[in-house]
Parts: sequence; structure tokens; C-alpha cells
Amino acid sequence: MREMVEIKDGRKVVITELRSEDLDELLTFFKALPEADRIFLRMDVTDRAAVVQRLQESMEGKAHRLVARVGQHIVAYGVLEHEGHGWQEHVGELRLIVARDYQRAGLGMNLARVLYNLAVKDKVEVIVARMMAPQTTARRILERLGFVEETVLTDHVRDRRGRKQDQVLMRCDLQTLLQEMQFYFEQSDWQRVR
Repeated sequence: MREMVEIKDGRKVVITELRSEDLDELLTFFKALPEADRIFLRMDVTDRAAVVQRLQESMEGKAHRLVARVGQHIVAYGVLEHEGHGWQEHVGELRLIVARDYQRAGLGMNLARVLYNLAVKDKVEVIVARMMAPQTTARRILERLGFVEETVLTDHVRDRRGRKQDQVLMRCDLQTLLQEMQFYFEQSDWQRVR
């Protein structure tokens, strides 16, 4: 999969699936993120072994991991994880990280669109996103992507500094979103879910 997109400021970005040979560049991207962004991430993304484990999950088909590149440099990372079986077989989880220099340019929306199309192909009906309460910008972005806040779990998670934080769970019904934003999705995918 390879998709070229033009973001709001005219820069061209290529979105591709994450490959094993992208490991070093992905670590470079994660290490370049400001500490203020990394403290709210689920795992230490600067830990090579942890990133290798996530990459292995993708190779096993447990997740779609995408990267957005300008030249050889990764400037955004997106994930759609899903169970694929059992009582949550219709549920996926979305995570997006965009480098500061590429925020507010539509790159996150484009990455989400590609992940939504993959969700449709995988028969995902509901997409959830989990974040910590201080991540207000992420919450606003997810609202623009069709998510609504479902619940807040008080002191449920710890940030990378060990401080307890409230966890916010947001949810997006993919069928409803597709009906509202038909023009934004690939025609072939839209026809399959109608």
C-alpha cells in the first residue's frame, strides 16, 4: 500500500505500511518527539525492544501500522489494532502521532482516512481511542474525526513519569461516519459496507 497525499500547505507526503526495515527511522521519529508528547504514550517508544515487539504484531496481522514520509523521514505514525475474533471482533483501536512541524496541516486526517478504509476492509464497525485527560488537543482532533467521548476512568493509568491520570475513552461508529462522510472514503470500500 502506498498513497501520496498533499497536505494543506502544499507539501507532498507518502503514506505506506510500516515495514521491518523502517525500524531505525521510526525510532528516530519517536526520539524526536517532544518529551511533553511522549509522556502520555502507552509505552516507551524510544525503547528499541518495545518497538520491535509492536512491529512483530503487525507482521502477525494483529494491527495495521502506517507511516507518513517526506523523503526518507517519517513525519507521522498511525495504528489500527483489532482483536479480529471473539466478542470484540468488530472493534478496532486507533492511535495517531504527528510530528509537530506537520500538525494542523491535514496529515492526521489523511492518515485516519487510510486507517478507516483498512477498518472497513477488516469489517471493523466501531473504532475506539484511549488517551489521558490532559491530551485535550488529541481529543479535539478525534472529535473532528467522528469520535465522541464515552467515559472517563478516574486515576486509571499512569503517564511515563508515573503520575496517575484519568483515562478518556472515545468511540466512533464507523457505519455512521461513513454515511456522514461518504465522499471522504474510497468508493469501493463505501460500496462494500452499504
